[in-house]
Amino acid sequence: MIKVLVFGTFDGLHEGHKDFLRQAKEQGEYLVVVVGRDSTVERIKKKLPKFNENQRLEVIQETKYVDFARLGNEGVPVYKIIKEIMPDVICLGYDQTHFTEKLEEEIKAMGLDIKIIRLKSFEPEKYKSSLLNK
Repeated sequence: MIKVLVFGTFDGLHEGHKDFLRQAKEQGEYLVVVVGRDSTVERIKKKLPKFNENQRLEVIQETKYVDFARLGNEGVPVYKIIKEIMPDVICLGYDQTHFTEKLEEEIKAMGLDIKIIRLKSFEPEKYKSSLLNK
């Protein structure tokens, strides 16, 4: 079974997110989604998400492509969750930049062999959380 891992804030699930999850699910049989903690989102984006972490997690858990969803870790190195989940593939969004610049070297440092795939955008001029949550 090929396990696929994705990360995201998913602050107001929109068609772009759904397409991202669909594309990720096509890369394997089991899709795991890690939803960013409010504290992580605030640190990275300099503002709290519109919906809290539990609301965002619940919406993701109800999405048809998702086999398992959980909140990210707090108080531990950000890449630790990869070793916990042990995916075969990590899919990144077309515009996902946080925690991705050192992703390959962190995976190698953990002694893991994980394929990284950057997925295509879906109408980003229309479906992008930063636009929709204004």
